[in-house]
Amino acid sequence: MKQTVVVIPTYNNAATVGNVITEVLGYDLPVIVVNDGSTDATTEILNRFTRIQIISYPKNKGKGHALNQGLQAAESAGYRYAITLDSDGQHFAHDIPVFLKAIEEHPDSLLIGARNLASDNMPGKNTFANKFSNFWFRLETGIKLADTQSGYRLYPLQKLKGIRLFTRKYEFELEIIVRAAWRDVRVANVPIEVYYPPQEKRVSHFRPFHDFTRISILNSVLVIIALLWYWPSRCFRSITKENVKRFIRENITHSPESNLQISLAVTFGIFMGIVPLWGYQMIAAAILAHFLRLNKVIAVVASNISIPPMIPILLFGSYATGGWVLGKPITLSFHDISFETIGQSLSQYLVGSIIFAVICGITGGLICYMLLACFRKSKRAIS
Repeated sequence: MKQTVVVIPTYNNAATVGNVITEVLGYDLPVIVVNDGSTDATTEILNRFTRIQIISYPKNKGKGHALNQGLQAAESAGYRYAITLDSDGQHFAHDIPVFLKAIEEHPDSLLIGARNLASDNMPGKNTFANKFSNFWFRLETGIKLADTQSGYRLYPLQKLKGIRLFTRKYEFELEIIVRAAWRDVRVANVPIEVYYPPQEKRVSHFRPFHDFTRISILNSVLVIIALLWYWPSRCFRSITKENVKRFIRENITHSPESNLQISLAVTFGIFMGIVPLWGYQMIAAAILAHFLRLNKVIAVVASNISIPPMIPILLFGSYATGGWVLGKPITLSFHDISFETIGQSLSQYLVGSIIFAVICGITGGLICYMLLACFRKSKRAIS
């Protein structure tokens, strides 16, 4: 398998693209340049180089489309990795070895160049936008990065094969790292240098209102997917024999917290798993447990009482409890229960779910406390 190729998307960067290509060629790597419908002298400059592959089309389609074209061409040619950098002169070719060394240490990672955000001439809006992007990326993936917006990257092409991306503009670079992380591809930063010319010499095709709006919409969609699919599925995948043992050891048997503190976290978690916040129980349990100073891990685990096999039981229990409290007849049987049928008796279900959640939470907490009183006492006696 071929190893590494450099992909350079360009659009109307005639003043800098030639120097960028020349410097990159000095590292003896194959180069693919994607001419994204440039209308200046870019085409003429590219045609002077004989050692590069050029992908060109007449109409500008956006950076995301250009990157996708370059990455697909690199993958089709059999390359394992593709390093991408911008053609505006902000990235230095001498950072290429930084990526190559990092990928040797951690093969098949997706590496993002981390800029020094405190450097001279760094635009204030860039610093804010990067912090904004870092926050949403961590919420969507759980991964903390120093820089998620840099275009200087190394992509593991085989690991990304088959991912269908929906974006074609600047937001492409955000979507691809989130989707890669969801595939369990290691996403990490490597340090790079960056050059920002004086304000009057900067060339940017970023449209603040339109592109920021598109990025915000993408983040909203990705957060919803993360809450409804990624985080729950990750939680289920983590349930292994070794992880269960580690959880019990760290949060119960060897926990510095008292039996009462642990039991209260279980009580609260069960309560949050039953109240009608479907799809958001775990994140709500984690946030509220933090403010209540309860064990967040135990609370989130206990909130998983609302797993699919338990949902009909919880729905019927809430519905029946509501009928008992409000004095209404219970017209549905357990086999007829579903979110659709519950909707026909919404008030009865809502009232019942709160009371049923309290009853189950207290019951679960009391059982937990009694087990802990016996189990932890016996463990201490043995030790």
